[in-house]
Formats: sequence, structure tokens, C-alpha cells
Amino acid sequence: MNDYYCGQRREHRERILAKEQTDYGPYPYAANIPCMARKNNNFRTAFWSGTNLQMTLMCIPPMGEIGEEIHQDTDQFIRIEQGNAIVIMENGQEQQNFRKKLCSGDGVFVPAGIWHNIINVGNCPLKISSIYAPPHHQRGTVHRTKSDADHSMPSNR
Repeated sequence: MNDYYCGQRREHRERILAKEQTDYGPYPYAANIPCMARKNNNFRTAFWSGTNLQMTLMCIPPMGEIGEEIHQDTDQFIRIEQGNAIVIMENGQEQQNFRKKLCSGDGVFVPAGIWHNIINVGNCPLKISSIYAPPHHQRGTVHRTKSDADHSMPSNR
């Protein structure tokens, strides 16, 4: 029998099949990120949190969005693992400077201090992986819905 299940060691298989979400940091770890992102059904799951870097997985419903946000001291990389989206980035909330369509495999680099939003323009859930440097969310964060995330985060997230 294979010792790995979609990038996970056998001892984690039961938790994954039970859909229990776990933050695997700060320990050395390897995973099939597109596979894990497709399996994530939470709006946001902290997948791996280290001292200087964090990866989250997100699931955005059809016609949903992350919501306009800014991270003053955090650079971010967002990768579309499944689905179609539009990214909007701007220097100020009133001024749109950048807008681009995205599909599976596309990545977006968001510098610290830039307003941004990802909007799902497809008919299926949008699956995203996101890297923050330094970490932005508390280790082990799980927001099942956007509403859960909105109620647990400061106004600019």
C-alpha cells in the first residue's frame, strides 16, 4: 500500500479523509499543494505556518471573493489551483491600477501595502494557495466561511 495519500504520510490519512484540517508547520514538510488545495473546502485554512513564511489554502464559492484587503507589512503570493478568477490591485481604495483574468496555474505577486481582491468568476469553487511572508494569520487558523473570516479579522485583514 502506498505510504502517501495526496502528498500526506500514511499516519495523516485518517485525518485527511475525515476532513480534519491541520497546520503542519513549523516542521519540515512536503505536500502536493494543488491536490491539497482541491481537497480544502474551507474559506481559509492555515496549511503550514513557520517563523518567516505561511501558506494558506482557500475555497471561494462561485461569484464569491476574498474581499478587498491590504497587508501593510506582508508580501503575498497567490496561486490559482483550480478555477477562474479576476485579480484587482490598487495603490488606494479608490484607484484601480491592475486588473487581470486568472486561471489554474496562474500566480499573483502582491507587494505589502497594496489593496487587492480575488474574485471567482467561474461556475465552480475557486481553489487557491497563498503564501505570506511574514505569516499573516494565527497558526492553525480555519475559517469555514467568509463570514467567519470577516468576524475574526481586523477591518483591513
